[in-house]
Amino acid sequence: MTMGIIRFRRRRWTKARAYGPLRPPRFWPEDRVTFRGLARDTWRWLRILRPFILFGILCVLWVGMDPALVEPPGFLSTDPEKVSQTFTRCGPGRGHACVIDGDTFKIGERKVRIIGIDAPETHPPRCAEEARLGEQATAKLQQLLNERPFEMVAPVYRDTDMYGRELRVIRRLQPDGSYQNMAEEMRQSGLARRYLGGFRTGWCG
Repeated sequence: MTMGIIRFRRRRWTKARAYGPLRPPRFWPEDRVTFRGLARDTWRWLRILRPFILFGILCVLWVGMDPALVEPPGFLSTDPEKVSQTFTRCGPGRGHACVIDGDTFKIGERKVRIIGIDAPETHPPRCAEEARLGEQATAKLQQLLNERPFEMVAPVYRDTDMYGRELRVIRRLQPDGSYQNMAEEMRQSGLARRYLGGFRTGWCG
């Protein structure tokens, strides 16, 4: 019995359509994470890490800013201490209450540092311009303190600085029920700058 031989003719691919539709190259598996799924996973991780992120931000702020030099809200403040004194300039023959410079004064043996401002140095000044501004700032603070009785409020979380000075908000109750803030008055006069700790700019230009 003779078997016939069937010859198969190999198909020649000569046209682009013979290869089927072109597919873009794939660099990830078929079950890759979709953009929506990736975003969902990202937000899930952010929620988990949120307390640690906030803690890191607070650490950065703590380094650049001293919380004790920020005026405390009412619920973190001590009861106000009433002060009614006539303030002189600190030096030979000074009285019971005297002004050291534009942000510090004394009552007896107590040295009080006003929260939230930095005034030109006077003991000693770094240049002639700082000496001039320091004299003006000291006179301005003396004037403000001698206008009428005022009150001092301290933060409950820390009431002294590293030099042993008492940290206080100095304010005066106005007839309309609002408060005159001494730190704000000094800033508005241009003889003190806002200070929350950390780096301080000089007064020598």
